[in-house]
Amino acid sequence: MARKQRAGWAAVVILAIIVLAVTFSPWLMPHPPAQQNLALRLSPPSLNNWLGTDHLGRDTFSRLLDGGRFSMSIAGLATLLTCLLGTAIGVISARRRGWFDEFFTRTNDVLLALPEMVIALFIVAAMGTGFPSLLLALTITGWTPFARLARTLAYDVSAEGFVEAAKVVGCPPSFIIFRHILPYLAGPLLGQATLRFGQLLISVGALSYLGLGVQPPQSDWGSMLAAAQPYSERAPLAILAPGLAIFTVALCVTLTGQRISQMAGSRLLIPTGTVKDD
Repeated sequence: MARKQRAGWAAVVILAIIVLAVTFSPWLMPHPPAQQNLALRLSPPSLNNWLGTDHLGRDTFSRLLDGGRFSMSIAGLATLLTCLLGTAIGVISARRRGWFDEFFTRTNDVLLALPEMVIALFIVAAMGTGFPSLLLALTITGWTPFARLARTLAYDVSAEGFVEAAKVVGCPPSFIIFRHILPYLAGPLLGQATLRFGQLLISVGALSYLGLGVQPPQSDWGSMLAAAQPYSERAPLAILAPGLAIFTVALCVTLTGQRISQMAGSRLLIPTGTVKDD
């Protein structure tokens, strides 16, 4: 247990450092990320270029910070949107039941049966590359796990006595949802969101690696991997740096989420505002 706690705190510190570095990257980058210098192409690490340069002589460290802003921001925004959309659909399905619940169940089963990456590729290819199409593709393919989890937990808590008591005293459905059901879902959804962030970060990298992400001169970690692959033997850091960045952030977010869930504990899982007997 102590080892897990130390690992969790280490992940929190590392993640905080990465987030701060990416946030303040315009002031931390030693060189403009798109600045080319063919005389220094594929240079090894030096005092002037900490991680060396790529095939166009661009500073790898600067591009790593600049690319992290896009990769992490779209993964974080997609996680937030999928969590909100999936939770809303799952809770409504559990509360209304009937035809809506049946329609949701069948739609959810179909989407879960299809590979997410295939659907995302189709959407991005149809809409074109860029931030909006990537965000839409990740949102459409990513809400189903949150909806299924929210629906299952909402079913369970709806059968509890405090929810039935709230119905008896005439509490409106919106009050029951926000004061009784959603606090019960907070802990499990937080755990799901941390896992989903890592998956979405990898998905963003994969789509950008295939050329469906941002376009030059903007950089992100996936496009950096694709551009550096032909030169991996001469400039290994150009491909190792973005790959390790994706792995490190995904791992730290997962461990941080687990640590937050442990610290929150029963506070996130115990509904607030329950009806008390006089």
